[in-house]
Amino acid sequence: MIALLQRVSHARVDIGGAPQAAIGRGVLALIGVRPSDGDAEAHRLLERMLHYRIFPGTGDRMDLSLVDIGGGLLLVPQFTLAADTAKGRRPGFSHAAPPDQARRLFDKLVALAQAAHSPVSSGVFAADMQVCLTNDGPVTIWLEA
Repeated sequence: MIALLQRVSHARVDIGGAPQAAIGRGVLALIGVRPSDGDAEAHRLLERMLHYRIFPGTGDRMDLSLVDIGGGLLLVPQFTLAADTAKGRRPGFSHAAPPDQARRLFDKLVALAQAAHSPVSSGVFAADMQVCLTNDGPVTIWLEA
């Protein structure tokens, strides 16, 4: 599984012009699923997202994790993270998991996150979403499990 983490001062997902989910200070995580991913990858990715130190602590160092600051986690499914961009001018999606597998693993990740941390919000799988955020830093990190 792939997570593109963005440290944010706030973020929100709208669907059809209506608010779906929002967080204040925390992490917006765009989530991609590949065919080889399973439950173990969902568990490992969540552990990394919650404990990855991307928030300022002492001085200019990034010493604190999402758990340390009690920040929000906004999970947004994004199959395009698994795009094959090796050639041509259009991404291919043969490296993305089939929709049924991706939906199951995204839902699993959301459930695991809600059991382990608060607050947790999420976008909607396969929905046409508008994601609004203020990237703090900016800090953007690619994580894999």
